[in-house]
Amino acid sequence: MAKTILITGCSTGIGYTTCLQLKERGHRVIASARKQTDVEKLLAEGFEAVQLDLADSSSIQQAVEKVAAMTDGKIDALFNNGAFGQPGAVEDLSRETLRIQFETNLFGTHELTNLIIPLMRQQGHGRIIYNSSVLGFVAMKFRGAYNASKFALEGLADTLRLELHGSGIHISIIEPGPITSHFRKNAFELYKKNIDNQHSVHKDAYQAMEARLEKEGPAVPFTLPAEAVSDKVVHALESARPSIRYPVTVPTYLFAFLKRIFPDRLMDWILMKV
Repeated sequence: MAKTILITGCSTGIGYTTCLQLKERGHRVIASARKQTDVEKLLAEGFEAVQLDLADSSSIQQAVEKVAAMTDGKIDALFNNGAFGQPGAVEDLSRETLRIQFETNLFGTHELTNLIIPLMRQQGHGRIIYNSSVLGFVAMKFRGAYNASKFALEGLADTLRLELHGSGIHISIIEPGPITSHFRKNAFELYKKNIDNQHSVHKDAYQAMEARLEKEGPAVPFTLPAEAVSDKVVHALESARPSIRYPVTVPTYLFAFLKRIFPDRLMDWILMKV
């Protein structure tokens, strides 16, 4: 049965690939992107699309009003995919830089979700799918801002799942590891903009990080294409019993297992070696 789904962050990567796959399966996809130029591109490719900037409350509200009008207030699913990663050591992150990370990855996603829930409650059903990360449950060096936003996102999603029990609205969390996308390229630009690497005690360590961010192609083993995530979205959308969590890639499965069985100090040692 065809469903109507709103997806954030559809300009490239996971969001765009998911739009393609769900449309091919006969679902009604309403794509969204932060930049109007990307919205125009999506429209030219035959998608229904709206402008939605998760860092801007007015943009979120206008997008939901437009989508509600387009669908007569019937939205079967929301895929909270839009996000970015701000690299840098925790002690090099300004309050403003951390706030900007949270505006999109957490606050905007939260606001959008809260505007969609009443529509789902009214119709008696819905699927809310969060795109988190392996870094939503394990921490890695120089990814503190992104780690914190995804840890918080999973906390909100887990709580919301409990609060929506019995409502007919199901919550699923997808936890990708390394995925082929423009994520690393965008992260490098933010690093150069917001991190003063020349005056940091982590200056030497940053050199290795910069090499990874600038590397063409997969930077780490076990990198999968965006389709690996969109396949999980399909299951979360179509299954009569969607899973609560969907790990993606070998590192996600591995770290989830190790975190359950290893003490914290041993996990720290392992993560220091990654």
